[in-house]
Amino acid sequence: MAASLTIGFSALVQPRGGVLVAFVGADMKVAPAVADRIGALGPRLAGIGKKGAFKAKKLTALDVVAPGEFDLDRLLIVGVETPKGEPLDFFALGGFVMGKLGAAAKADVAFMAPSGEWNADAAAEFALGATLRAYSFDRYKSKKIDSDDNEPTSRALAIQLAAHERAKAAYLARQAVGEGVILARDLVNEPPNVLGPVEFAARTQALKKLGVVVETLDVKAMQRLKMGALLAVGQGSPRPSRMVVMRWNGAKRKRGGAPIAFVGKGVCFDTGGISIKPAGSMEDMKGDMGGAACVVGLLHTLAARKAKVNVVGIIGLVENMPDGDAIRPGDILTSMSGQTIEVINTDAEGRLVLADALWYAETTFKPRAMIDLATLTGAIMIALGAEHAGLFSNNDELAQKLAAAGEATGEKVWRMPLGKAYDKLIDSKIADMKNTGGRHGGSITAAQFLQRFVNDTPWAHLDVAGVAMGSPSSDINPSWGSGWGVRLLNRLIADSWED
Repeated sequence: MAASLTIGFSALVQPRGGVLVAFVGADMKVAPAVADRIGALGPRLAGIGKKGAFKAKKLTALDVVAPGEFDLDRLLIVGVETPKGEPLDFFALGGFVMGKLGAAAKADVAFMAPSGEWNADAAAEFALGATLRAYSFDRYKSKKIDSDDNEPTSRALAIQLAAHERAKAAYLARQAVGEGVILARDLVNEPPNVLGPVEFAARTQALKKLGVVVETLDVKAMQRLKMGALLAVGQGSPRPSRMVVMRWNGAKRKRGGAPIAFVGKGVCFDTGGISIKPAGSMEDMKGDMGGAACVVGLLHTLAARKAKVNVVGIIGLVENMPDGDAIRPGDILTSMSGQTIEVINTDAEGRLVLADALWYAETTFKPRAMIDLATLTGAIMIALGAEHAGLFSNNDELAQKLAAAGEATGEKVWRMPLGKAYDKLIDSKIADMKNTGGRHGGSITAAQFLQRFVNDTPWAHLDVAGVAMGSPSSDINPSWGSGWGVRLLNRLIADSWED
């Protein structure tokens, strides 16, 4: 199992064993206070620099084996030289360093610029990056015969700087963010036989300990609400569907007002239904609940850091299976809104789940703004790959705020168009709409479908198919599930709506 990580903050002290991390620029010099502690190792670094073997560019590292007279196992030198005018990304730096530390049980980070001082916020960002990079999902691995019995069960990272008390305080809110991201990753990474709709709903109950109000709607409750679209998706599975409503009321009473609503697609496994998917990579469809996982992780973060905002999170949880009771192409469904839907393809199921979830959020809570997240279309992956989520919105201001939060966190979005010409593609001859509009513009017509269930509420749809699961490994995420969106939406709330 992966070793647990403890992060602490302290003043710079003489290292005693383990690994010392120090930072250098192009001249291969560490900060003076660090040079005092590594003594004769300093000239060795200068010699390495003169030979040109290490140029200290940002996110590069050099391991120096410490000789016996130094009480160190390793000295890890990390380059922080950036192109002129480019700021140093401390979040990515923390992840990079954590990756280079490997299985080291103890490491001290001399968090000092080669010249000058890095501040407390930079140290807190560094710590968050390290936390997320240390994540692994290996709970289902049994102990291998050839495993290393000396591998540590716990790891400690001490970040040392003058402003260590301020750094510790700055990290508290970021620690909540890290917990939310890790929760979302865990949910996405779980196998589908372990995490079905009922089990997923049960895990949200843990949010109650943080002060979140959690309500679970079962099939009978959704039938009373006439959620004919959501329930239709899950009717082919023996595992019953659920909807979970999570409320965090953190705003000051006089200023709270209507909540911000976040709605997540939670298809715990998607075979495609009667319109069954090809076998290749179908195992990845355990991650078709990445939107719902993000919403749960976000609610954890907001509650853990006591965010001064009112938020409601709604997730529709289903399993899409090809059973004798499953919906068929050609069926007509009646959604909670009363609008009818002709089913063209049962693999376009996520929008059916969201249709009822969005309408429920809109009519029940009258939110100030509403954002949904869904691993909705393969088309958005063709368009944007794994670098950006697709953003669709009926409100320019909301779209701009999301884009700004994306740039600030590195969880980037790219706005895609909406329009009447696209909307006509989902008109049906025998119902109010079809659930697909054909091959061309598939992510756009999916968004047009969702827009029919939000009325005039400021709304944004994030198609996260390319970023929430199977995303490339990075300095801050070695895992298949990324937890994408928690940091983005937390930043959006902090910048736009928090008291």
